[in-house]
Order: sequence, then structure tokens, then C-alpha cells
Amino acid sequence: MKRWALWLPLIVFAALLALVATGLFKPADRTVRSAMIGQPVPDFRLAPIVPGKPGLDAAMLRNGTPHLVNIFASWCLPCIAEAPQLMRLKAMGVPIEGIAIRDKPADLAMFLDRNGDPYARIGDDPRSAVQLALGSSGVPESFVVDGRGVILLQHVGDIRPDQVEAIAAAVKDAR
Repeated sequence: MKRWALWLPLIVFAALLALVATGLFKPADRTVRSAMIGQPVPDFRLAPIVPGKPGLDAAMLRNGTPHLVNIFASWCLPCIAEAPQLMRLKAMGVPIEGIAIRDKPADLAMFLDRNGDPYARIGDDPRSAVQLALGSSGVPESFVVDGRGVILLQHVGDIRPDQVEAIAAAVKDAR
């Protein structure tokens, strides 16, 4: 019995070392997922932020057509990287609606001039109230919303070139 007790500290140390090594090599997924997946879009009405382009409201997302709702900002660097993919999605016929977070109209107009404008509508969310109501934790972030206004899919982060086809398919399947 005493011999076994001598090995116990070494066994506990090895187990602790294995646990720490596992945590170092496979970090936890820190992505914050929306609790709104499968739920209707909350009621909201956002004023337009860009002259000549309408704002966005929840009723418009219940018009029978699926949409991609993109949360973005002119000050967001990943949003610049995402812009070409949004333009590809628009060229593929995906209806894209925008929610501008804590932005200024002049800055947003320059952003759209430089990077392209894939949006049918852009709503101004100056306090991130709608962003938070959707369960979004940052920018950019996109949601596939079906024609009844139900959130089907959340894409956290910028849309990468290899993800465009899957997102277009998700919007098409949302009919």
C-alpha cells in the first residue's frame, strides 16, 4: 500500500500537466452565438443613414423573401476585407440589408464609395440596440433571415471567399 502512495503525487502531476497541455493546444471556442437562431427578428425600425437609401425595419424582413442581414461599420477593418464577398453575393442575387453600427453618415458614404455598396437598405443603429437584440457580439456579423422574418443562420466574423457559396445556398434554401 505504501508503494502505491509514493506514486500518487507523480500521477496527479502528470494528469494536471496533460490537462494544461490540452488547453494550450486546443483553445476554447470563444464565439458568442446568438440565442435568436430559430426565433423571429425582434421588432425594430432604423432610420436611414445614407442619403437616397432607405432605412431598415423588421416588417421589411417579413416580406416573403429571404435576406442576408449584415452588421457592419465604416471603422471596422474586417468589414473592408468582407466587402468583395458581399459584392459577389449581391451579384449572385442575394438580397443584402445592412445595419450600420455607431457610424457617421459621411464616413459610411466614403466606405461604400471605396468598397462597393451591396446593400438594398442600410439602417442606422447608433447605440447598437438592434445589434444586441439580434444577439450579435461584434462587427462584421451576418444573419440569414427567411421570408417570415425568422433568423436561420448566424455567421460570426467576416465572410471569406470560400464561404460565399455556402451563404448564398443558405439564403436560397431559406425560401
